[in-house]
Amino acid sequence: MSRAFLPSLVLGAGLLMVFPLCLLAGQVWIDPFHATGPNALVILAQLRLPRGLLAVVVGAGLGASGAAMQGYLRNPLADPGLFGVAPLAALGAVLSLFFGFAAQPFLLPAMALAGAAGGMVLLALIASGSRAGLAGGVALFTLTGMMLSSLAGALTSLAISVAPNPFALTEIVTWLMGALADRSWHDVAIAAPLTLAGLAVLWRAGPSLDALTLGELAARSLGLEPSRLRVLMVLGVGLVVGAGVSAAGIIGFVGLMVPHFVRPFTDRRPSSLLLPSALAGALLLLLADTVCRLLPLAGGELRLGIALSLLGAPFFLHLLLRLRRGLS
Repeated sequence: MSRAFLPSLVLGAGLLMVFPLCLLAGQVWIDPFHATGPNALVILAQLRLPRGLLAVVVGAGLGASGAAMQGYLRNPLADPGLFGVAPLAALGAVLSLFFGFAAQPFLLPAMALAGAAGGMVLLALIASGSRAGLAGGVALFTLTGMMLSSLAGALTSLAISVAPNPFALTEIVTWLMGALADRSWHDVAIAAPLTLAGLAVLWRAGPSLDALTLGELAARSLGLEPSRLRVLMVLGVGLVVGAGVSAAGIIGFVGLMVPHFVRPFTDRRPSSLLLPSALAGALLLLLADTVCRLLPLAGGELRLGIALSLLGAPFFLHLLLRLRRGLS
């Protein structure tokens, strides 16, 4: 029996237990024994259920994509947000808001997907052409990710500074904070199929990622085709990150944190991390969104992207300090 089975079973059971409880929590609490009134049914069916499902979908995609990127780049710091994939997806979505394309229901997700795929293509090209060792590769990919994130951030700031009208400016700034508030079944219908397709592609890449942990030369001797793996990674990560960004905006650090949480309970192979990371990411995002919904703030609820950044930044610092101790 795979060592990934037990953590996946525990996380799946926890998700099934927590999900209905999260639907009841909010500024308006719903009594599960008296949830038959019209207001309660509308809140559950039209507001909290699509929001909860979207949290599960986006969290699963971000968790699995982080595990896949860490296996592909052999870099414990790899994350779609830190390595420029999510910022470039956000840039694509921001451009759709800037030019008014978001009025068309499928153009914003399409441009977010294009941005995420472009970021993955750049990282994949650098990964395939690097001759550095593992330590040098970590530094190279980190610097490349910083460059892509800085470029996407600069272009996004430019779009904000020259926004054509106050409405577009408000839409861009609010969307960049990352949130699942006011999402509908339409958003679920767009994000869920794309995320499931991306997860299926990443699952197909799992055996090749396992072979890559032995080193590129050994992996080639086992039949690894780098170009095929590169295509799978571009498609898989591009689909899940683009879908998540198009539905919820920028939500960082999920793909960085989740694989580190579940890795000690598996055999540490990338393929064994994909399913537990997806389930843990779904559970983390669902719980974080519920907490944001419960916190009383004068201007509304705490944005999900801000909350996870406050959680993820100290975790990232912890990883950096641990790597520093390991290299010294």
